[in-house]
Amino acid sequence: MPLVNPHAAARPSTSQYRELDLSRRNREVSGIEESNLDVRSHDLDISYEEYTARPKFPITLVLDNLRSAFNVGSIFRTADTTRLQRIITCGYTAHPPHPRLDKTALGTVDYVETSHVESTVEAVADLQSQGVAVWALETTSKSLGYTEVEFPQPLALVLGNEALGVKREVLECCDAIVQVPVFGYKNSLNVACTAAVVVYEILRQWEYRP
Repeated sequence: MPLVNPHAAARPSTSQYRELDLSRRNREVSGIEESNLDVRSHDLDISYEEYTARPKFPITLVLDNLRSAFNVGSIFRTADTTRLQRIITCGYTAHPPHPRLDKTALGTVDYVETSHVESTVEAVADLQSQGVAVWALETTSKSLGYTEVEFPQPLALVLGNEALGVKREVLECCDAIVQVPVFGYKNSLNVACTAAVVVYEILRQWEYRP
């Protein structure tokens, strides 16, 4: 005899699914909530000038020799979605103009301030000279959990190479090191995923106010 969960919600019937699908296709999503099922799935309906005039969250992402243009593109998408201040690409990290980056970033390169430098150490030193706290995202014996710290403003986050991590000489220059806890065997969290996880925690702490 099959087990039945008495607390489980009743599933919509086939006809109800058809009605929901027809409703979605007939409804033009405008970004204004029209029903419980509306999803905002389009570009912001303002001019480029209006968008760039909006305050940005004072977070700089420093990419330390990332080897994958796909990861870099994903990080650009996160930076655009969270309206971060800028991205600094270092070393051989893919940077605009770059054909694969243009594709993987889905057009967000045009909406995120970015610059490129050869030396991550120099990028860190320059940020610190401007009064920006520079924290690395890396798993080390001295790393603090990303939910156990209070992130300062303004802030720069250093993200390292997919296989080698943040270089030791860069870690030694940073003001702090934080990590995302891992519980697996390989314990290799994708760098773009790590960026998104930590950035959203920072915005949560800052109550989503630039």
